[in-house]
Amino acid sequence: MSASIRVTVWNEYRHERHDERVAAIYPEGMHIAIALPLSANPGITVRTATLDEPEHGLSVELLDATDVLIWWGHLAHGEVSDTVVERVAARVLDGMGLVVLHSGHFAKIFKRLMGTSCDLKWRVGDDHERIWVVAPGHPIAAGLGETIEIGPEEMYGELFDVPAPETLVFISWFSGGELFRSGCCYTRGRGKIFYFRPGHETYPTYHHPDVQRVIANAVVWAAPVDGPRPQFGNARPRNP
Repeated sequence: MSASIRVTVWNEYRHERHDERVAAIYPEGMHIAIALPLSANPGITVRTATLDEPEHGLSVELLDATDVLIWWGHLAHGEVSDTVVERVAARVLDGMGLVVLHSGHFAKIFKRLMGTSCDLKWRVGDDHERIWVVAPGHPIAAGLGETIEIGPEEMYGELFDVPAPETLVFISWFSGGELFRSGCCYTRGRGKIFYFRPGHETYPTYHHPDVQRVIANAVVWAAPVDGPRPQFGNARPRNP
């Protein structure tokens, strides 16, 4: 891995250009709102990419120069090229980290790597969200208190149709009575994946300092390590 963790923040960048409510909260786009506080962390360099760029901004060259990819999508999951999805999946299997945010649970890349529908319950009703830290010793929880009080947010509720997380870092409670596994860690191949629930576009969630801290912690956790590369195929015996 390079001395600095190289992060690419990917965003559809559709809501912000077509919905005045979202533009008022994220005038430069959610990708910029995520990237700017992240870039203030020592040892992290950040670039952005969006859906309507050539190859969705995710060329082979850019992905090869990305240690951790952050993904936000909602309106246009189906517009993401299957070729790009497979390109991203190959990079994750080879060690690139992936941080999937909020409605990215339905992104082609997340469903591809989870192997399930990734479906859930949802409601936009100004429910109060309280995120409980249930793995306080985990690196993604560093610097947090016992809870993160998000305030009004979109509700996601169980069942969340994903594989059982290898580590569950956060559980969300909503004032409507629902619970949700909102901070889920996985490994696929040599790569690490973190799903983080909050971040509906009509709420200022990505301006929340604890949310920004979780994303920064997740980047450090998901960054590649210089571990061994697995060898596949026909193999000679180790012992003569």
